[in-house]
Amino acid sequence: MYKVLLVDDERIILEGISNGIDWAALDTILVDTARNGVEAYEKIVREQPHIVISDIKMPGMDGLALAAKVHQEFPSIRFILLSGFSEFEYARSAMQYGVKHYLLKPCNEHTIMETLEKVIGELKEEEDKEQFVQGIKSRFETAQPYIKEQLLKEFISNKIYTNRDLSYYQRLFNIELSDQQVRLLLFQLEGEFSFEHMYALKNIAEEILVSPLLSTIIGEYVLFIMEEGKAAQLQDQIKLIREKFFQFYGLDTTVAVSEADHIRSARRLYQETLECLNHRFYLGEGSIITKKDITSVSQDSDFSIEFDEQQFCLLIKSGHWEDAREEITSFFTTLINKRLGIHLTKSYVMQLFLVMVQTCDSEHMNVYMEKIPSLMAMNTVQQMKTFFEQTAEEITLTYYNCHKTKHSSIINKVIGIINEHLGNPDLSLKWVANQMLYMNADYLGKLFKQETGERFSNYVMKVRIEKAMEQIKQMDDVKIVTLAEMIGFGDNPQYFSQVFKKHTGCTPSEYRKGL
Repeated sequence: MYKVLLVDDERIILEGISNGIDWAALDTILVDTARNGVEAYEKIVREQPHIVISDIKMPGMDGLALAAKVHQEFPSIRFILLSGFSEFEYARSAMQYGVKHYLLKPCNEHTIMETLEKVIGELKEEEDKEQFVQGIKSRFETAQPYIKEQLLKEFISNKIYTNRDLSYYQRLFNIELSDQQVRLLLFQLEGEFSFEHMYALKNIAEEILVSPLLSTIIGEYVLFIMEEGKAAQLQDQIKLIREKFFQFYGLDTTVAVSEADHIRSARRLYQETLECLNHRFYLGEGSIITKKDITSVSQDSDFSIEFDEQQFCLLIKSGHWEDAREEITSFFTTLINKRLGIHLTKSYVMQLFLVMVQTCDSEHMNVYMEKIPSLMAMNTVQQMKTFFEQTAEEITLTYYNCHKTKHSSIINKVIGIINEHLGNPDLSLKWVANQMLYMNADYLGKLFKQETGERFSNYVMKVRIEKAMEQIKQMDDVKIVTLAEMIGFGDNPQYFSQVFKKHTGCTPSEYRKGL
């Protein structure tokens, strides 16, 4: 209910108005009365009425002085002034104090109630306006974070910023941007994620970062503008954000950090962070990438990659997985060092992948061809290398198993030749390959090591020493010269003795005495 204070120095008028007005019907309550302006002011301060009905002519402080004093201290209080005909023009000077309503004395209850209704209508209208304004203000405050996000999106999507634009947003959000150096932080979630995850990451980061100026979600990225002076512990803060987010959601994040610059350069800084994230393809997921990380690598102007595809496929088809893996490592190392465009790098990987799977039969080739979209969709070169190695190992081991029986047969022949020609000084891998089996010597050497676990020359030497030890046991009086010639050392008994000692720890003579 609206509170009313009645002020008049005549008791009859006070009692008449007090008792003659149906205050409740007007949604009002008469909180008190006063006989002069001084007393009225004290009660106004205490009661804080909405409406004051006051006579003009009173001792001590008249109604006009009271209206002036109250208007200065409590401008929302409405006045209805009562005046005689001779005082009416004087009363109208109270308009400067916001007084709009005057009643000539004598006035009846009906006139007073009509005037009160008008004043109450004005108060309600003011309240409605205030509620409307407060509602708008409240909604603006609620929407302000989202408007700030839109501002940030405008900043990084527009090429030109004017001082007027910057000043406008500064006044709107009550933030100081004109002379600040800032950094941009761009977070990218790894793996499968939803908008909920981005929103959660944004909230976690806002708690940990020291008062970011602005933050928003753009596409699949979460972006922050940080004041340079508050970015001293940025690396530690980013690490904490990533750890906390992983703890809750089990997802990793890659972060790009721009150089420091004026906020008007936000678009360039944003492009810089996007470029940093592109290098996540080479640096790996979960990295914190800065401009230094991508400029410290020399960009090779030569876009060509030299790689012996034929030799690589020969290793695959021969079943030599360790050698094939070394070639794969060399290939991907070259790609990482060159840091070509992502699409170009992927095209080189796909080209070699196609060459490799085309060595398979049609059934297996079709299975591997269906994996190409998955290979091309991978986000890092390390992922592509792991996938490539897994496929190459499958194909290589398939060939190895197919050739295993054949390989064993060939190596058995080689061992038979060694035993048969052990006394031949010309016995060597090249001699066996070219003269006896008509095969490539390098291929035969690798095959021999793969089957026996030893190099051909080491195996021959071991067999010769074992044969020498056997002959010494059987022929106690055999001469060293004769023994050397029997097992393929020709006329070089001294070299035979050196080799014998290297393998057994003693010379042939010492070995004979030991027996």
